[in-house]
Amino acid sequence: MRSDAVHQVLETEIADAGRRRDGRPVRVLDVGGGSGVWAVPLASAGCHVTVVDPSPDALATLHRRAADAGVADRVTPLQGDTDALAALSPEGGADLVLGHGVLEYVDDVPAAAAALASATAPGGAVSVLVANRYAAVLAWALAGRVSEALGVLRDPQGNLGGSDALQRRFDTEQLERVLAAAGLTVERVLGQGVLTDLVPGSVLDNNPRAAEAMTELEVTAAEQPPLRDIATRLHAIARKPA
Repeated sequence: MRSDAVHQVLETEIADAGRRRDGRPVRVLDVGGGSGVWAVPLASAGCHVTVVDPSPDALATLHRRAADAGVADRVTPLQGDTDALAALSPEGGADLVLGHGVLEYVDDVPAAAAALASATAPGGAVSVLVANRYAAVLAWALAGRVSEALGVLRDPQGNLGGSDALQRRFDTEQLERVLAAAGLTVERVLGQGVLTDLVPGSVLDNNPRAAEAMTELEVTAAEQPPLRDIATRLHAIARKPA
């Protein structure tokens, strides 16, 4: 796992879940994580990970990546989407459910959030990572695309229309409302990519001290509004009642 704030939060959550399970493997459900970016590191940390994704190509990539990492026995790939979670989620629910890069694409956000919550074991956590609408406004404006920045800011869902790859982008309050409506208690909201995406790579590539300082700055800024609220992505950890 990497050292940014999101990964640190997940490491803590896995450790807590392991204690709740008296050392038995933590059960993780990764929704939409077909290529294994999150699943393989979690399996390498000892978790049993079920990955649900609609893309057979992504699941094939997951299989290769898990095999290369020597954790294929701890990763279960299943083809499906949020509508199928009731049938595909681990028996008794997962200790940790990931919905990273999911809510931006689904047709029915409340239904998808409810499905993530239903697949979670009592006392377990849901980890949601979404595109941030205000970060998109800043990115378009800094690129000189002022009309696009205005469009994202004005649209209730932060969508440009036309060729926009995402159906929606979120701000912090919207994300918290969606998770609360699904019956979850939001414990933390973090920013991922708060400042890193604004710093030229040339500043960090050949300067280890600057790179270390950048990592510390990211972790520190991740929970501090208003910096958190302009991060490229917003990350929420929400708890299902025990």
